[in-house]
Order: sequence, then C-alpha cells, then structure tokens
Amino acid sequence: MATVNAQRLRVGDGTSGMTLTERQKGLAACACLMAQGDLEGLEYAMRSALNNGVTINELKEAFSQLYAYTGFPRSLNALGVLSKVLENRKPEWQEGKPWTRPKVWDDAEKALKQGTEVQTKLSGRAFDYAFCPQDDYYLKAHLFGDIFAGDQLTPADREIVTVAALSGLEGVDPQLAAHKRGAVNMGNSQELVDELCAWLDDMGLVKHKWPKGEPNTAYVQYFIGNSYLADMGGGVHNVTFEPRCRNNWHIHHKQVQVLICVSGRGWYQEWGKEAVPMTPGTVIAIPAETTHWHGAAKDSWFQHLTYHKDVQEGASNEWLEPVTEEVYNKLK
Repeated sequence: MATVNAQRLRVGDGTSGMTLTERQKGLAACACLMAQGDLEGLEYAMRSALNNGVTINELKEAFSQLYAYTGFPRSLNALGVLSKVLENRKPEWQEGKPWTRPKVWDDAEKALKQGTEVQTKLSGRAFDYAFCPQDDYYLKAHLFGDIFAGDQLTPADREIVTVAALSGLEGVDPQLAAHKRGAVNMGNSQELVDELCAWLDDMGLVKHKWPKGEPNTAYVQYFIGNSYLADMGGGVHNVTFEPRCRNNWHIHHKQVQVLICVSGRGWYQEWGKEAVPMTPGTVIAIPAETTHWHGAAKDSWFQHLTYHKDVQEGASNEWLEPVTEEVYNKLK
C-alpha cells in the first residue's frame, strides 16, 4: 500500500522512537480490511504485505486469531483471499516459520492457566467476568490460551493486529480502548499505539461517522465506480467514493467549488497539473472555469464535503470525458 506521511509515524517493535515498519503496516492494513469484509481492498493490501516482509504463515495466524474478534465468516473469507493470491505466488514471498501445534491444545487445564496469565498481563490486572462465566472461560482458555499460544506472531504483533481490526469496525469502542491499553502492556510503546492509529486513519481505513447517504444515481453516468451522496444542509453535501471511484473531468462555470476531505484518502487533479493527495483536513478551493476531477485512492474509501461559493448568475456544471485507467493508475 502507498505510504502516507511515513516520516512522522514513529513507532516500532516496542521501542519508542522507531519508525513503523512496512511489515507492521502490512499486518495492520490486512487486519483492518479483513475486519471490514473488504475483500478487494484486502487482496491489494495482502500482496503489498507479502512484498514487504509479512510471511504467509503470519497472515494465516493473524486471520485465525481475528475470528475471535470479527467472526468465522470474515476469517474464512480472508483465508480464501490469501489462497487465491498464492495461486500466483512470487518467489520472494516467504513461507515463514513452520507451523507447529501448540502443546496447550492437548491440556485444557494448562490452556486455562496460561490464558489467565496472558489476559492478566494484557489487562493490567486480574479480570474475571462473573456476569457471564461462559465468556469468562472462553476468553481465558480459548482466546488467550489456545489462540495466543501460537508462535507465528509475538504478543506485541498480536495486539497490533487486534487494534487494527477493531479500528475498522463500528460499535466496538470499549474493546478498542481496552486493546489500545493492552497493546502497551504486551510490549508496544504508547507512541507505537498512538501513531499506528494515526496511520490507519491517514490511510482511510478507520471507520468514521460521516453519513454515507444514498447511491448517487442522479450522477452515475459521470462516475467510474460507486458513489453516495448525503445532504448535510445549507448547500453542503458529503460525497462518499468507494476505492478507485472517481468522477469525470468537469468544469464549474461561474462558481467556485470547495472540497474538504473528512475521511479516507483521495485525489484532486487539474488538467495539465500533478494530482494532489487528499487526506482528512485537506481543503481545496477550485477556481471557476478549471477542468478537474476528484475521487478515491485505489485502496481507500474517500469522503469529502463539497459546496459552492462566489456563485454568479448562470452558474452551471459541464461534464467531460472519464478519467482513464492510464491516467488514474499512474497515481501513487
């Protein structure tokens, strides 16, 4: 995946002041996209992760662990994508450490004991969920016992994967907050956790609460891919683009269009100029009579607010030709 603001993302393997590695980014991106069920984006991220040092067996371990957080269907779907990707395996992709069956799988009492110790370390205190003894046992014996007993990922890696997956889901704020703390307890620095989350946000992987709206059917002929439109009131609209979606080249006559990126990553380009990346907080005022287009990055959803100002009598939009694959695919 493309690196966004990598120079300011200073995280590492439990050591403050190190840069987030491409391997860590790969694990995090795959976990987040797997949790969201975005199989197209996951395939792209998976190839990038394998290119950047994540091993095949590490991905298997990550997707297996995450079934406990995202459910078996998404875990199995992710493993299916990995199997598909490996049909055209590159020689440089690493198999990784051979998988071995954890010994605690054959001793339920030992798994419970070991899992209780792991849970206590991750939580920072003894944790007993007396309200539901079933879940208390499942957490201790199965999640933190059986699953965490695998040796493909370190405890620190496991929490990077878990934080990334939960960051991609809605309605799991208490669990995400707990695992952000747990990630530090399992060997990551606080800087790592904070900046990992910032990187996920910059990459457009974090779920935001901006309304997606309804399918943008009135303008579908002027878009490649699916877009959605939400009326925010006061002449302001929120436009949501799926990955790779973009509008045609177009011109706003006798009016200035303002774009404010609120989520994800995208592009803005004027005719004859280099494309400008858009991330949350980017504001672009498009002069009247300027030929341009805007849309999502290849591997990210993208949302921007839009409104018009300095509107003169006779203002209108003129739609032109689509942005070709040749032009779009050059963007990195």
